[in-house]
Amino acid sequence: MKQRSVGGSGLRVSRIGLGTLTWGRETDGDEAAAQLLAFVEAGGTLIDTSPAYSGGKSQRILAELLGDVVPRDVLVLTGSSGIEPASVGPDRVDCSRRGLLRQLDETLRELDTDHLDIWQVAMWDELTPIDEVAATLQHALSSGRARYVGARGYTGWQLATLAASVPLTAVQAEYSLLERSAEAELAPAALHHGVGICASTPLAGGILTGKYRNGVPADSRGADEFRAGDVHVHLTDRGTRVVDAVVTAADGLGTSPLAVALAWVRDRPGVSSAIVGARDLAQLTGVLAAEELELPRAISAALDDVSA
Repeated sequence: MKQRSVGGSGLRVSRIGLGTLTWGRETDGDEAAAQLLAFVEAGGTLIDTSPAYSGGKSQRILAELLGDVVPRDVLVLTGSSGIEPASVGPDRVDCSRRGLLRQLDETLRELDTDHLDIWQVAMWDELTPIDEVAATLQHALSSGRARYVGARGYTGWQLATLAASVPLTAVQAEYSLLERSAEAELAPAALHHGVGICASTPLAGGILTGKYRNGVPADSRGADEFRAGDVHVHLTDRGTRVVDAVVTAADGLGTSPLAVALAWVRDRPGVSSAIVGARDLAQLTGVLAAEELELPRAISAALDDVSA
């Protein structure tokens, strides 16, 4: 798998990352182990984790696999702090120095590692001064707990404000053919400040694979009462046009719609890695196969137009 630098830094990561959001909910420990091993054997390095995923179960599963299934030092671990897994409502966000460092230290203890390769503040916190957030990220760098720092869930102006006070390396944001809002302000801000974009949900919850063209499969996210909203927001006339274009491109190239959609976002300006979560090894195998696809310029431009 090809590697890329993250933003203007010297850090290199696989241009496809492995998300662990489903671990502990849709993906059990044995399946997670199989995914992690296959990902590393394919040359993947970037692993996205968070104590908020699956109420903390995801991170606990990853902790059991580090060292036993794959060595810690072959991975680039990106994690975030600032969202309390067991809370709801406004109290769920706590990006104070106390809250951020507490979660970071808990993550390091659970993963039995002395650092995260990329540590991100998980969300903008209206109650915490931005200078406090910046100082906390700088402290994590100075103390060695983090090698690089970044943010997720930020708008363009928020990223620029934080980048003015601390050297940011990465920003994680939802980005796909069906969700291009990052291009308006976030991507230009990231490029200006030398911050690499880690594109999350690049397949729009599976919609861009074409699986919803004939209805909502019973075993899909769209049928899950807790996650259906994330899928149904894109099941629109525009979504249908985009998916049809992706399927047509895939047929012409002799590949899968998944590969076309993933290659498009993976190679957008400023994107360092596209982070994909898979329910099982079969899904991940399809994702890894997409690594080889390089979209012709004409097809990429056509997809730009239909999804604009």
